[in-house]
Formats: sequence, C-alpha cells, structure tokens
Amino acid sequence: MRLRIQRTALPRNALILTDTPRPDCRDCGGMGGIEHDYGDYDTGEYAGTDWESCDCWHESRRWLLLPLPRLPRWLHRRRLGTDPWAPNGHSNEPPF
Repeated sequence: MRLRIQRTALPRNALILTDTPRPDCRDCGGMGGIEHDYGDYDTGEYAGTDWESCDCWHESRRWLLLPLPRLPRWLHRRRLGTDPWAPNGHSNEPPF
C-alpha cells in the first residue's frame, strides 16, 4: 500500500490520506486499473469504455487527517473576473 496526502473539497475541505496504485504492478502498469473498449452488437462501432480496478489499488480507501476551516464570509471575493485598476472595472487594452 502506497499512501499520499491529498486535499479534498467534498463533502468538506479536508486533508485526507489516500491509497495510490503500485507503480511496478504488472497487471495495470501503475495506472490502477485496466480499460476495456466495447462496441455495439448491431453495428460493431465503438460505444464506450469500461474500467476494471486492479487489485494493487483500493480506490475507496481514504482516511481523514485534518478538517480544514472555511474562509470567513468577509474574505470571499465579490467581484470575480474584473480588473480593479481599470476604469469602471473593465480594461480597454488588448491582451498581450
């Protein structure tokens, strides 16, 4: 089992410890699973891809390390996507 620390936002902001695929696995090549393409029975054309998880990795194995606090409401930005230095919040200069 290879563990790493990861940040998650759902269901709440937290640091979690997750399992990762074994990089020297002969079955999946370190990807954590094997993709299988399939087609329609009638036409034989591509219809999608199935994912089969490998035994070297358990995707649902996660442990909560540290819940992260939420930002106070007054720290949230209210004007996203506007330039505060431009007149009226919009720039008339071309992008470079």
